[in-house]
Amino acid sequence: MAKTKNDLAWEKLFNKYKILREIERKGFYIITSRQINEYREARLATKFDHKSNLPKLFRENGLSILPITRGSYIISSFEAYKEFDETNPEVIKIPFPDYIESIDYENITSESIAINCAFVSGILTDFLEDPKLIPTISGRMGSDEFSFYIHNLSKNVDVMVKVSNSQIEIDGGYEGVESLALIEAKNSISEDFLIRQLYYPFRLWDGKVTKKIRPVFMVYSNGIFSLYEYEFQEPNNYNSLILVKQKNYTLVQDEITLKDVKEILYNIKIIEEPRIPFPQANSMKRLINLCELLYNDEMTKEEITTTYDFDPRQTNYYTDAGRYLGLIDKRREDGEIKFFLTEKGKKLFKMNLKVRQLKFIELILEHKAFNKTLKEYFRTGQMPNKSTIVRFMKESNLYNIRSDSTFFRRAQTISSWISWILNIVKMGSLSIVGVGFS
Repeated sequence: MAKTKNDLAWEKLFNKYKILREIERKGFYIITSRQINEYREARLATKFDHKSNLPKLFRENGLSILPITRGSYIISSFEAYKEFDETNPEVIKIPFPDYIESIDYENITSESIAINCAFVSGILTDFLEDPKLIPTISGRMGSDEFSFYIHNLSKNVDVMVKVSNSQIEIDGGYEGVESLALIEAKNSISEDFLIRQLYYPFRLWDGKVTKKIRPVFMVYSNGIFSLYEYEFQEPNNYNSLILVKQKNYTLVQDEITLKDVKEILYNIKIIEEPRIPFPQANSMKRLINLCELLYNDEMTKEEITTTYDFDPRQTNYYTDAGRYLGLIDKRREDGEIKFFLTEKGKKLFKMNLKVRQLKFIELILEHKAFNKTLKEYFRTGQMPNKSTIVRFMKESNLYNIRSDSTFFRRAQTISSWISWILNIVKMGSLSIVGVGFS
């Protein structure tokens, strides 16, 4: 597996400064931005929002890294990440204010627009159950000084870390009568997150105001706002966070009905299979999310791997899936592979949300194996088993699949994508929550 620029930079740093030996001797190693900059810009070499982003040497040795001042970091065997708790499947519909013209809620392209949209629509009011919310703070600021305990995985004990004026960033602070909600917003789907993104802002503002601090993580993708509220049960313990509640929201738009899906299914023209690897990417939500990120800017293979919650193998699987649907293409530039949206992909993300979802369904169902699987579902009332799906695949002239084991692995993608289509229809039956504005 090819090494990333971060892998190569940290190999040199670990060798030059004998970092593993120092960690074994002292339990930690403190490294400065100046040292890191010798081999790679520190800003890029230390941004690991997900465990999968960590360089190879960190992963192999169970290490993570945290900032402790504006120009230094501590490396140790910290339990720095937390997996998201299982998401509540219910999606609450909220109407968007008809007098707002400056936000196109069907085409949200950044985290800042997503958080503004969540505020003006009343999503934050409903989630936080506070009608008096006012935006008060955001942006970069210093952390002030504080210390905390964090779990050391190699020693299985909590150790103390001191922080002094480290830089933090708050995407949105919303103050109500009794609390201040600090929101970390992301426009990419992931399995885990770096606790520091909630903890450092929490510690800063817990020491500045008398009101309760409510750390909230918000993820926006493909029309869905997923909000998670956490609580640090012990303010001086980094790992003491628990999930208080979780809700999903979408803004009211035209519903996709079973009739819409069947009309596509029985009228779409089946295309010839592309000479591209058949998808092994089970999450259509994550594929769409990757396309959303590429709509904002093209990305190298390494950028996708190191900034999104993917390992290199998953990057290959999901970019190939996008190429299979004709939405993503790639080129080699300056020795690197760059991925970008095709004209078809760019056009798709300019459509309103309902039309866009229907287009995704078309792009899936114009492939014979997917089409036959959904028809079989409607015929029997249940998802076909893998043997049946494999039979459909073998009748579809798929590119470069030879062994039965590969057919069975790829069959999971078909059932997953068909389930995604069916779930879109189910969302149409959920109730609408009206939010009053004061």
